[in-house]
Amino acid sequence: MILRTILSAAALLSTSASAFAQTAPATAPAAPTLGGPVVPGVCLLSREAIFANALIGKAATARLKKMADDAQAQIAAERAPLEAEAKALQAEAAKLTPDQRRTREQALSARLQPLQAKAQKHSSEIEAARTREMQQIADLAQPVIAAAYQQKKCGLLFDRGSALGGNFANDLTADVVRALDAKSGKSAG
Repeated sequence: MILRTILSAAALLSTSASAFAQTAPATAPAAPTLGGPVVPGVCLLSREAIFANALIGKAATARLKKMADDAQAQIAAERAPLEAEAKALQAEAAKLTPDQRRTREQALSARLQPLQAKAQKHSSEIEAARTREMQQIADLAQPVIAAAYQQKKCGLLFDRGSALGGNFANDLTADVVRALDAKSGKSAG
């Protein structure tokens, strides 16, 4: 029981870390395109692709991954002795009286609770940082998206992920990524 609880604390942080390390959604195998004529004024955009492909998105992903990796390493280091103690307790359980076993389990559980709280705190901090990073990128991208929208003479903008098919000639995503990269290059220099 105690070992399972220790492992669940590690799993919580591991799940958070892997969620932040992802840079792009998985894609299905290529299907025949539906094509069709370009519809004037109808444009597409993928915010996820902007976050995943723009330099500022890649930098944010790297920062979040480092934050998650550091937190995970800290929790793992603190978890290791508790796991060893839980396994030793499990091995000795048959030799102990029920009261001795219960006392040792309670002591181990008391030492585990702060570790679980720390893992949850790290997870919350990483999620808050992810939210801040995504908002900063969205704020920087909005004027760039508006400029690309006007340049292509769009009258309607759809999320590319919701389009099942058609002509993607009016996809603004690559233009927005290039413009963001150029903008972030100028501000970094």
